[in-house]
Amino acid sequence: MATLTILNYPDPRLHTVAKPVKDVNADIRRFVDDMAETMYAAPGIGLAATQVNQHIQLIVIDTSKEQNDLLVLINPKIVVKSGTQDYEEGCLSVPGVYEMVTRAEKILVEALDRSGKQFKLDAEGLLAVCIQHEMDHLLGKVFVEYLSPLKRNRIKNKMIKLSRGK
Repeated sequence: MATLTILNYPDPRLHTVAKPVKDVNADIRRFVDDMAETMYAAPGIGLAATQVNQHIQLIVIDTSKEQNDLLVLINPKIVVKSGTQDYEEGCLSVPGVYEMVTRAEKILVEALDRSGKQFKLDAEGLLAVCIQHEMDHLLGKVFVEYLSPLKRNRIKNKMIKLSRGK
């Protein structure tokens, strides 16, 4: 397994729309393991392939405190959304920034697991937020895009300064 490099906002590659995974094979499973290792090392609770510059529809999530409940979503689709909730979100691609975002409270998602088997999952609360956040990455969207232009610009400038080591 290997720890992968996470792209930082405002890297333009974060705006690439991910393509569906055609075949869940040994290479994909190895990549899932690398993504999980990267997410846990960061540390974080979710990571989309887009964030490590692989533009395929693959997400890993683990909201457990023990970090022992890895959820793998390949080619995920939200089929039902209901309610709304405000949640303070952070992102491994926007380190140190936390902002309130409004998302669906409950979702039903369809995806493939790490072995390529289709499944459905009802999610609410933090898990629902995390799935929606990571799926945005697959669409080329970063959570700061839900914020006002002024806040987004401040965050962008802060991230640029950080990347220059200032």
